[in-house]
Amino acid sequence: MSLYLYITIISLIIHFVLIVPFINFLYIKKFQRAKQNTRDAFDKPTPIFDKYHQHKSGTPVGGGILVILITTILTLFFLGSFRFFGIYTHSNYPSIVWEVAIILFTFLSFALLGVYDDLNKIFFWEKKQFFGMRLRMKLIIEIILAMIISIALYSALGISIIHIPFFGVFDFSYFYILFSAFVIVAFANAVNITDGLDGLASGVLMIALFSFWAVARSIIDVPLSIFIAVWVGGLLAFLYFNIFPARIFLGDTGALSFGATFAVIGLLLGKAFALPIIGGIFFLEILSSLIQLLSKRYRKKKVFPAAPLHLLLQYFGWEEPKIVFRFWLFSIIFALFGLMIAFLK
Repeated sequence: MSLYLYITIISLIIHFVLIVPFINFLYIKKFQRAKQNTRDAFDKPTPIFDKYHQHKSGTPVGGGILVILITTILTLFFLGSFRFFGIYTHSNYPSIVWEVAIILFTFLSFALLGVYDDLNKIFFWEKKQFFGMRLRMKLIIEIILAMIISIALYSALGISIIHIPFFGVFDFSYFYILFSAFVIVAFANAVNITDGLDGLASGVLMIALFSFWAVARSIIDVPLSIFIAVWVGGLLAFLYFNIFPARIFLGDTGALSFGATFAVIGLLLGKAFALPIIGGIFFLEILSSLIQLLSKRYRKKKVFPAAPLHLLLQYFGWEEPKIVFRFWLFSIIFALFGLMIAFLK
């Protein structure tokens, strides 16, 4: 385990050295949150969101770009170093190459989708009727990417089973592809929705990843252990500059990529049932948003004064740091409970 902690520290140092120049670069390129009136999925104004977030305009967006690039490079470097020095690189799958390829394809493909959406929001939003990419188009692309990843999980790695504690193992056969795609899309959007307050999504994700890191080490999956170790180091450095008041935001680039990859890690570890528990905050955030969205669509009225959950708490008068810190605490509880579920037979 000490070797992976060294990897995390090395990743932390490299990210920390690069992130300040990267923030300055984003300022120079004006890759910043614009001050504008945002709109929801139905092209309706969002005055509550604007009220609590307009002061964040001008803050650089794109922190996810740095973390994704450096994490990808370092993961490949450490995997190559392990092989070069003859360190045992055990995997739970017949092909380490496919396992790593699936992880990095998820990480990078959803990042590219996020980059496109961020560019729309920052530079081209005036030409759109909606704040960023249309929800329908974004979902279609997410589903296509998720289907590609899910087919690879099923065909290249042979994953088709789901373990439910106390009930046993269930083979979904070809239906696993649909299930996996749904999980990936759901968590990509869940993390994106959660990324609304300074330090919220990145802090919750880091806590949840420690649980999956423990599972990966318990089954001696070296590629996943290396990837998570590097990723956690990057998140630690990013979180230092993302806590209130944030100097940099993840943007859709980081949020979509991180959410989808978090889901894929859970699927690779065979812990699909524990995913919504370990990522409990993400689950609650997207659930509250989905309920609100469906109610506005079919009932023509709101269920909550505001959604998602963190925005609702702001509406009730909670200060931003208070919401974030308490969500972190609940995330620790969810992670511990999910970890217990993950180890049940």
